[in-house]
Amino acid sequence: MFSTTLGTRAMRGLWLALLLSLVARGAVADDAKFAARTSPDWLRDSVVYEIFPRAFSPQGNFQGVIPQLDRLKALGVTVIWLMPIHPVGKEKAKGSLGSPYAVRDYDAVNPEYGTPDDLKALVAAAHRRGIKVFIDIVINHTAWDSVLMKHPEWYTHDASGKIVPPNPDWVDVADLDWSNQALRRYMTEMMVRWLRDYGLDGFRCDY
Repeated sequence: MFSTTLGTRAMRGLWLALLLSLVARGAVADDAKFAARTSPDWLRDSVVYEIFPRAFSPQGNFQGVIPQLDRLKALGVTVIWLMPIHPVGKEKAKGSLGSPYAVRDYDAVNPEYGTPDDLKALVAAAHRRGIKVFIDIVINHTAWDSVLMKHPEWYTHDASGKIVPPNPDWVDVADLDWSNQALRRYMTEMMVRWLRDYGLDGFRCDY
């Protein structure tokens, strides 16, 4: 079971790490004009519980999480954070199942976890218990068979013009180039769609 509980300090660390990584990669063009947003009160005092749907229940899917929500609420959990729920890439995959952090399509739900309606049912069930739902959003890199590969200019290339991974150890993913404005627009619009269409409460921003 891949689950953990994060307190206020850890959550602040997640958001700070995201901000620092964006600055380091040039995503904040003029930090003199950048103003940090104030975290909402509910987030400052949240108890966050990480769930890897593949390993959390015998079913290994969204439906397997729902029966556990009352137990999590009794533990004091106020936010569940779902590890990546998108389809997993197969090209250059690590292991037989591949890493959930090798995302093939940001606009789709991993069919191994269920349907979009199954995810909506999980979010609705959590909300009925006063639990908010975050999903992991992995926007530093994609799987090598990502649907975004139709935009090779959105990726980082080496001197020979080949798309490269973020570092030598992460061979199953391809690095995105956040200096590309079209990529930024796509990612922004994609995240809005998840909030709007699924009623999600936020994202855990990975790497």
